[in-house]
Amino acid sequence: MKKLIFLLVAVMATRLLYAGDKDSLQLTAYQHIVDSVRSALKYETGVVNLPNKVAKLNVPAGFKFLNAEQSKFVITELWGNPPREDVDGMIFPVNADPFSDSSYAFIISYDAMGYVKDEDADEMDYDKLLKQMQEEEPEANKERAKLGYESIHMIGWAQKPYYDKENKVLHWAKELKFGEDDGVHTLNYDVRILGRKGILSLNAVGTMAELPLVKKDIGKVLHMATFTEGNAYKDFDSNIDEVAAWTIGGLVAGKLLAKAGILVVLAKFWKLIAIGLVAAGGFIMKFFRRKRNEEPEVAVAPVENNNETNA
Repeated sequence: MKKLIFLLVAVMATRLLYAGDKDSLQLTAYQHIVDSVRSALKYETGVVNLPNKVAKLNVPAGFKFLNAEQSKFVITELWGNPPREDVDGMIFPVNADPFSDSSYAFIISYDAMGYVKDEDADEMDYDKLLKQMQEEEPEANKERAKLGYESIHMIGWAQKPYYDKENKVLHWAKELKFGEDDGVHTLNYDVRILGRKGILSLNAVGTMAELPLVKKDIGKVLHMATFTEGNAYKDFDSNIDEVAAWTIGGLVAGKLLAKAGILVVLAKFWKLIAIGLVAAGGFIMKFFRRKRNEEPEVAVAPVENNNETNA
């Protein structure tokens, strides 16, 4: 029965899309699909143990956590990004979700790159680093093109890098332009929390319009994550632990290669709507097929149509 409902919604969406119907029925069909996804996503608050087992979150009031499996679905199926296995979850403001077009989300991941020495933090010239990154951009974009991604242009710092040496937290924000689009620029806000054997990354994606909102919330975000016992920066043992090849400056510079494709998710989210409800019908069916054996099914109410539409 559920499959039939999904097919009916998808068929109706197709008819509306190709008929060019712009009335409220089209919006109703789309909203049914969006509501179905929203009802299926399950968020957590309070203390959350991350699947990497080296860190945990204390999700404060005003935020909510989406686990790794659901986050991968959002990133790949809803937002159309390449698959990523290193995603440990996502953080949303409490009143936002994957369909919000005027908010942001932090994507959480862990990189066991080793112990990152921070001696260079006080010596970094971030204006010089910005210029260097811009000079290396053409070569990096050649590699992105080979991988099938748009070019990325670094406009400048949206928030100049800052390293909190006491808490071992590095954060900064970049203003980016994808491809030749001169429209909405992308905000990429990065947080790196240094640990004994690697770094915990919180990567916020949105448009530049969301920068004031992120800045307002960033204080809580910076102190949300802690490493578990034995995995903190202070627990480093030079006799057995590996030292990373990266330094503080290297973490900020990074490379604009394949993973940077993740940055497009919110800035390009409007394309999901532009593609139409056909695509929406596809991802919703795929999602619920995955969830079938995990929890009770969530029904999607059929769209009532009391008005005539063009076939």
